[in-house]
Amino acid sequence: MNPMQTIRIEKLTLNIGAGKDQKVLEKGIKLIKNITGIKGVTTITNKRIPTWGVRPGLPIGCKLTIRKGKVKELLKRLLAAKENKLKKSQINDSTISFGIKEYIDIPEVEYDPEIGVMGLEVSVTLEKPGFRIKRRNIMKRKIPKKHAIKKEEGIAFLKNEFKVEVEE
Repeated sequence: MNPMQTIRIEKLTLNIGAGKDQKVLEKGIKLIKNITGIKGVTTITNKRIPTWGVRPGLPIGCKLTIRKGKVKELLKRLLAAKENKLKKSQINDSTISFGIKEYIDIPEVEYDPEIGVMGLEVSVTLEKPGFRIKRRNIMKRKIPKKHAIKKEEGIAFLKNEFKVEVEE
Protein backbone atom coordinates (compact mmCIF):
# COMPACT_ATOMS: atom_id res chain seq x y z
CA MET A 1 0.00 0.00 0.00
CA ASN A 2 1.13 3.53 -0.75
CA PRO A 3 2.45 5.13 2.48
CA MET A 4 0.73 8.42 1.54
CA GLN A 5 -2.63 6.60 1.73
CA THR A 6 -2.25 5.39 5.33
CA ILE A 7 -4.79 6.98 7.68
CA ARG A 8 -3.76 8.28 11.09
CA ILE A 9 -5.39 10.19 13.94
CA GLU A 10 -4.85 13.94 13.71
CA LYS A 11 -6.57 14.86 16.99
CA LEU A 12 -8.99 13.70 19.64
CA THR A 13 -11.35 16.25 21.16
CA LEU A 14 -13.37 15.81 24.36
CA ASN A 15 -16.23 18.27 24.91
CA ILE A 16 -18.68 18.92 27.74
CA GLY A 17 -21.41 21.51 27.27
CA ALA A 18 -22.58 23.10 30.51
CA GLY A 19 -24.84 25.93 29.36
CA LYS A 20 -24.90 28.82 31.77
CA ASP A 21 -24.65 26.59 34.88
CA GLN A 22 -21.21 27.26 36.41
CA LYS A 23 -21.38 24.26 38.78
CA VAL A 24 -21.77 21.88 35.83
CA LEU A 25 -18.83 23.63 34.13
CA GLU A 26 -16.57 23.08 37.16
CA LYS A 27 -17.61 19.43 37.31
CA GLY A 28 -16.89 19.10 33.57
CA ILE A 29 -13.37 20.49 33.94
CA LYS A 30 -12.72 18.08 36.81
CA LEU A 31 -14.12 15.16 34.77
CA ILE A 32 -11.83 15.85 31.80
CA LYS A 33 -8.87 16.05 34.22
CA ASN A 34 -9.88 12.68 35.76
CA ILE A 35 -10.16 10.95 32.38
CA THR A 36 -7.01 12.29 30.70
CA GLY A 37 -4.81 13.78 33.43
CA ILE A 38 -4.75 17.07 31.46
CA LYS A 39 -6.69 20.18 32.41
CA GLY A 40 -9.40 21.22 29.95
CA VAL A 41 -10.03 24.69 28.50
CA THR A 42 -13.26 26.61 29.07
CA THR A 43 -15.20 27.63 25.99
CA ILE A 44 -16.67 31.13 25.97
CA THR A 45 -19.69 32.28 24.01
CA ASN A 46 -19.48 35.02 21.39
CA LYS A 47 -23.19 35.40 20.68
CA ARG A 48 -26.14 36.73 22.66
CA ILE A 49 -29.12 34.36 22.83
CA PRO A 50 -31.65 35.87 25.26
CA THR A 51 -34.01 32.88 25.26
CA TRP A 52 -31.19 30.68 26.57
CA GLY A 53 -29.84 33.36 28.90
CA VAL A 54 -26.50 33.43 27.08
CA ARG A 55 -24.44 36.57 26.59
CA PRO A 56 -20.97 37.27 25.11
CA GLY A 57 -18.08 36.42 27.42
CA LEU A 58 -20.02 33.80 29.41
CA PRO A 59 -18.24 30.43 29.87
CA ILE A 60 -20.58 27.70 28.58
CA GLY A 61 -18.49 24.53 28.37
CA CYS A 62 -15.08 22.94 28.43
CA LYS A 63 -13.03 20.97 25.96
CA LEU A 64 -9.67 19.31 25.52
CA THR A 65 -7.85 18.59 22.26
CA ILE A 66 -5.14 15.94 22.31
CA ARG A 67 -2.70 15.51 19.44
CA LYS A 68 -0.20 12.66 19.19
CA GLY A 69 1.03 11.15 22.45
CA LYS A 70 -1.33 8.62 24.02
CA VAL A 71 -4.28 9.32 21.71
CA LYS A 72 -4.69 5.66 20.63
CA GLU A 73 -4.75 4.35 24.20
CA LEU A 74 -7.30 6.96 25.27
CA LEU A 75 -9.46 6.31 22.19
CA LYS A 76 -9.43 2.56 22.92
CA ARG A 77 -10.77 3.29 26.42
CA LEU A 78 -13.43 5.67 25.09
CA LEU A 79 -14.56 3.17 22.45
CA ALA A 80 -14.70 0.46 25.14
CA ALA A 81 -17.29 2.63 26.92
CA LYS A 82 -19.43 2.26 23.77
CA GLU A 83 -18.64 -1.50 23.71
CA ASN A 84 -16.67 -1.00 20.47
CA LYS A 85 -19.87 -0.38 18.53
CA LEU A 86 -20.63 2.74 16.50
CA LYS A 87 -23.40 3.65 14.10
CA LYS A 88 -22.62 4.45 10.48
CA SER A 89 -24.16 7.91 10.99
CA GLN A 90 -21.51 8.71 13.64
CA ILE A 91 -18.78 8.44 11.01
CA ASN A 92 -18.31 11.27 8.54
CA ASP A 93 -15.58 11.43 5.89
CA SER A 94 -12.68 12.46 8.12
CA THR A 95 -14.38 12.73 11.53
CA ILE A 96 -15.82 10.25 13.97
CA SER A 97 -18.12 11.65 16.66
CA PHE A 98 -19.94 9.89 19.46
CA GLY A 99 -21.25 10.61 22.92
CA ILE A 100 -20.72 8.79 26.19
CA LYS A 101 -23.78 9.10 28.45
CA GLU A 102 -22.02 8.27 31.74
CA TYR A 103 -18.29 8.62 32.34
CA ILE A 104 -18.28 5.62 34.68
CA ASP A 105 -18.63 3.40 31.58
CA ILE A 106 -15.04 4.31 30.63
CA PRO A 107 -12.54 1.68 31.87
CA GLU A 108 -10.10 2.81 34.60
CA VAL A 109 -12.29 5.82 35.54
CA GLU A 110 -13.72 5.68 39.05
CA TYR A 111 -16.99 7.28 40.17
CA ASP A 112 -16.40 10.65 41.85
CA PRO A 113 -19.25 11.80 44.14
CA GLU A 114 -18.25 15.46 43.62
CA ILE A 115 -18.87 15.12 39.86
CA GLY A 116 -21.93 12.88 40.01
CA VAL A 117 -23.24 11.30 36.80
CA MET A 118 -22.17 13.17 33.68
CA GLY A 119 -21.54 12.53 30.00
CA LEU A 120 -19.25 13.90 27.33
CA GLU A 121 -18.82 14.12 23.57
CA VAL A 122 -15.86 12.63 21.72
CA SER A 123 -14.69 13.69 18.28
CA VAL A 124 -11.81 12.11 16.38
CA THR A 125 -10.32 13.75 13.29
CA LEU A 126 -8.49 11.54 10.79
CA GLU A 127 -5.85 12.57 8.27
CA LYS A 128 -3.41 11.18 5.74
CA PRO A 129 0.17 12.31 5.12
CA GLY A 130 0.06 15.45 2.99
CA PHE A 131 -2.93 17.03 4.75
CA ARG A 132 -0.57 19.77 5.91
CA ILE A 133 -1.29 21.63 2.66
CA LYS A 134 -4.64 22.81 4.09
CA ARG A 135 -3.00 24.31 7.22
CA ARG A 136 0.32 25.71 6.05
CA ASN A 137 0.87 29.48 5.76
CA ILE A 138 2.36 29.67 2.27
CA MET A 139 0.46 28.25 -0.72
CA LYS A 140 -2.53 26.80 1.14
CA ARG A 141 -4.50 24.33 -0.95
CA LYS A 142 -7.59 22.17 -0.64
CA ILE A 143 -7.15 18.43 -0.23
CA PRO A 144 -7.64 16.83 -3.68
CA LYS A 145 -10.69 14.55 -3.96
CA LYS A 146 -8.56 11.53 -4.79
CA HIS A 147 -6.55 12.04 -1.56
CA ALA A 148 -9.50 12.87 0.73
CA ILE A 149 -10.63 10.30 3.27
CA LYS A 150 -13.86 8.55 2.28
CA LYS A 151 -16.41 7.17 4.75
CA GLU A 152 -15.55 3.58 3.81
CA GLU A 153 -11.84 4.22 4.48
CA GLY A 154 -12.67 5.64 7.90
CA ILE A 155 -14.79 2.59 8.74
CA ALA A 156 -11.99 0.26 7.57
CA PHE A 157 -9.48 2.19 9.72
CA LEU A 158 -11.68 1.76 12.81
CA LYS A 159 -12.18 -1.95 12.14
CA ASN A 160 -8.46 -2.62 11.61
CA GLU A 161 -6.99 -0.42 14.35
CA PHE A 162 -9.61 -0.61 17.11
CA LYS A 163 -11.78 -3.68 16.26
CA VAL A 164 -14.91 -1.51 16.11
CA GLU A 165 -18.20 -2.90 14.81
CA VAL A 166 -20.09 -0.43 12.62
CA GLU A 167 -23.87 -0.85 12.54
CA GLU A 168 -26.39 0.69 10.16
